[in-house]
Amino acid sequence: MRLTAALLALFLLLPAPGGAQVPTREAALAALQSPEPGQRQRAAVWLAQVGRMDDVPVLLARLRDPDEDVRAIAERAIWVIWSRSGNAQTDAVFVEGITQMGAGQFKEGIATFSRVIEMAPGFAEGWNKRATLYFLVGDLERSLKDCDEVLKRNPNHFGALAGYGQIYMQLNELEKAVDYFRRALAVNPNLDGVEFQVRLLERVLAERGKKT
Repeated sequence: MRLTAALLALFLLLPAPGGAQVPTREAALAALQSPEPGQRQRAAVWLAQVGRMDDVPVLLARLRDPDEDVRAIAERAIWVIWSRSGNAQTDAVFVEGITQMGAGQFKEGIATFSRVIEMAPGFAEGWNKRATLYFLVGDLERSLKDCDEVLKRNPNHFGALAGYGQIYMQLNELEKAVDYFRRALAVNPNLDGVEFQVRLLERVLAERGKKT
């Protein structure tokens, strides 16, 4: 739920550092294990361009990298890989939906992501983006159902896990909200807003416990 249209476009079109040719996927994966932070940063950028879903686990591991920039780039690279369906026509419709999201055209975006889902039902990010828009228009039931579909296809989708938390907050089911927020943080510990929500909800639940 975090990737903006501008950021998506940036990483899809981003040239290799220093104007160098983008290395092979295998070379990028090897560079991601380098002891040099700069090499790991470049490797994450390269994987944003040439990586595939099979490479996401190694990027998820870099969300705990000691270098802050590596963590940030790895997270963005994950979003970019998640946002590629593997089919150019589907990706073009997906980007159309992203543009509509950015323009606040939520109903139009729902229709567009529904087309994406019809074209590529196995593409988790199509479901995730529609879940986001259902949440934004207040259709929490449909948003939850779409989040279910995301996790069936991508169990480590920290955006959808955090999305569950937001939905359950709206439904005032705070224990469930905390549980999903914690699950999101277990995958990606860099979600500062989610961590804040957990601390806040823990205080609220503690106060409720005192009153009962």
